[in-house]
Amino acid sequence: MTTRRDWLLQQLGITQWTLRRPAVLQGEVAITLPGHIRLLLVAEAAPPLDHPLVADVARSMALTPAQLYGVTPLQVMMMPDDVRCHCWWLGLEALREFEGMSFHTPPLAALSGDAGAKRELWRRISDDEYHITAATG
Repeated sequence: MTTRRDWLLQQLGITQWTLRRPAVLQGEVAITLPGHIRLLLVAEAAPPLDHPLVADVARSMALTPAQLYGVTPLQVMMMPDDVRCHCWWLGLEALREFEGMSFHTPPLAALSGDAGAKRELWRRISDDEYHITAATG
């Protein structure tokens, strides 16, 4: 449904635009990733990159700790659309998709003690091994 204002602007030949990320105008700053980042770890609180399970996952994906980057959901929403890396959602559903593999697990504290969830994580990494190494190489 168009409003009178919209109709008048259209009659005057004025194009209206809608902002994709209006929050940026409210003081939030877009996040840019260094080119060497290959795996985003997204959690409510940025997970420690030196956690043993995180280190094991990185090694299984042939990644170094320098190629990991921990972010919060708010930071993920401020990232540009052309991000090319894998994304590990810890205790969250994916808020957006990036070019690369995306997988979900319980939060890191719960995952550490849940053998079934860890087994599913390793199965997923193993199933997508070709895609992981092709994207990181």
